[in-house]
Amino acid sequence: MANLKLKDVEKSYGEVRVLSDINLEIEQGELVVFVGPSGCGKSTLLRMIAGLEKITGGTLEIDGRVVNDVPPAQRGIAMVFQSYALYPHMTVRDNMAFALKIAKKSKEEIEAAVAKAARILQLEPYLDRLPKALSGGQRQRVAIGRSIVRDPKVYLFDEPLSNLDAALRVATRIEIAQLKEAMPNSTMVYVTHDQVEAMTLASRIVVLAGGGISQVGAPLELYRKPENEFVARFIGSPAMNLMPGEITGTGAQTRVRLKHGGGEILSDYPSTEDDLGREVNVGIRPEDMQITEGEDFAFAGEVEIRESLGEVTLLYFKEHEEGADQVIAKLPGIHPDNRGQHLRLTGAPDAVHVFANGRSLLYR
Repeated sequence: MANLKLKDVEKSYGEVRVLSDINLEIEQGELVVFVGPSGCGKSTLLRMIAGLEKITGGTLEIDGRVVNDVPPAQRGIAMVFQSYALYPHMTVRDNMAFALKIAKKSKEEIEAAVAKAARILQLEPYLDRLPKALSGGQRQRVAIGRSIVRDPKVYLFDEPLSNLDAALRVATRIEIAQLKEAMPNSTMVYVTHDQVEAMTLASRIVVLAGGGISQVGAPLELYRKPENEFVARFIGSPAMNLMPGEITGTGAQTRVRLKHGGGEILSDYPSTEDDLGREVNVGIRPEDMQITEGEDFAFAGEVEIRESLGEVTLLYFKEHEEGADQVIAKLPGIHPDNRGQHLRLTGAPDAVHVFANGRSLLYR
């Protein structure tokens, strides 16, 4: 197994630059997930690591060796694609063994590698079946098994669950997590647009946006302390509420008066006297919103839509002005229908984020 190092990596198509200033180190044993909106370059970056896309600038190292011009087959990587790409006329056993046969490995080596992969992926009962006799999740496991038998330095996953239905996605996601537990020293890079996959699988998440890296960190680090408004909105569902305001108190805690709703709120984010009067955005996650009947509140508004999901209730408040983000509260449990009611909301100081010019006050 190996580590990866990307230094000042760039990718351009002619005059169009799609990725720039990519600096990232992935240590052996990590499962690093690339996430971001469609078109942010996450699959392109993965294909550059695989050698399927040429690196325009910068260097890529695998296990200390620069591999910019090394063919894919000689990089020591194995890739699992969106589509299973199994040979329909071959059994599971033959699909998994095919790459080793091409590499002219001995029969004993091939049998041992296939048996080990089948045991890890719980495919032993299906080794003599054709792909058409398998479910979607089982086919994806075969595709993963085909990578495992090669014993690569780095595993690359390009949205491997996107072709599965909701139930299979959950089951296969758990299987991938179990696979990582069974192979603790394996280095994996995983691309997905699904933040649930990212939050549950990753050692670290790399959030890509605007052709570069927006933030890198452990899943809960990105959730609790986003560096900027993009990460704050991208990580978490529903997205974090962002509400404009003005700093009215500074120090170890920051007091902000909100522009809409007429309230003020305290944040544990520190500020200086120079911040007094600064226009900012206050961020509160829907699950951190609390209904209050007291005089101290951050936002007041009318409930427009209510969604009762059993475990939680979502309240959508009327937009306070055209084009403004809608405020959402996510309350635990079942609540009575309060559509049309005027409610006051607040949040605990340790759950209130403050952003100036799009960047968190914590990371100035």
